Amino acid sequence: MARSSLILLLLSLVYLGCDAISPASNFIKASCSSTKYPSLCIQSLAAFAPSIQQSPRQLAQTALSVSLDKARDTQAFVSKVNKFRGLKKREYDAIKDCMEEMSEGVDRLSKSVQEMKHMGQAKGQDFLWHVSNVETWVSAALTDENTCFDGFAGKALDGKIKASIRGRVINVAQVTSNALSLVNQFASEQ
Repeated sequence: MARSSLILLLLSLVYLGCDAISPASNFIKASCSSTKYPSLCIQSLAAFAPSIQQSPRQLAQTALSVSLDKARDTQAFVSKVNKFRGLKKREYDAIKDCMEEMSEGVDRLSKSVQEMKHMGQAKGQDFLWHVSNVETWVSAALTDENTCFDGFAGKALDGKIKASIRGRVINVAQVTSNALSLVNQFASEQ
C-alpha cells in the first residue's frame, strides 16, 4: 500500500513538473513556427525552456547564443580541416576563404549577443537603434556563412571534406536564420 502511494505521489510530481514546463515549451514551439526551419528551431532551443520561459527577449537572446556556439564550433572544425595533409591547392584556398568568412560571422554574432545583453530596458529610438544593430550583424553573419561555402562550388571539390564542411555550414546558417527571425519577432512586439 505504501509503495503504491509513493508511486502515485511520484507520478503526480512528474505530471506537475511537466505542466510547469509546458507553457515555456509551448511558447518556444509557437515562436519557432514562424521561422524558416521550425523543427531545428525547437530542437536547438527546447533545452533552454526553463530559462526562456515566455520571454521574447530571452528567446531571441538564447537563439543568438546557440547560433554563436554553432558558428564557433564550425569555425574550429574548418580550422582543423585546413591542417589536413594532402589538400589540393583549390581545397586549401576554399577552406581558407571559409575560415575567414566563419571568423567574420562569429565576430558579428558575438557583437549581436552583446548588443542584446546591453539593450536592457531601452525604449523608443534607443531600442530601435540597438535592434537595428543586432539585425544588421545577424544578417551579415548569415551572408558570411552562406559565402563560406562558395569556394567549394563545382564537382572538382566533391568529396568528404566538402560534404563535412557543407553539412556544418548549412546547420549554422539555418540556426542563424532562425535566430534572425526570432530577433525580428521580438522587435515587432515592442
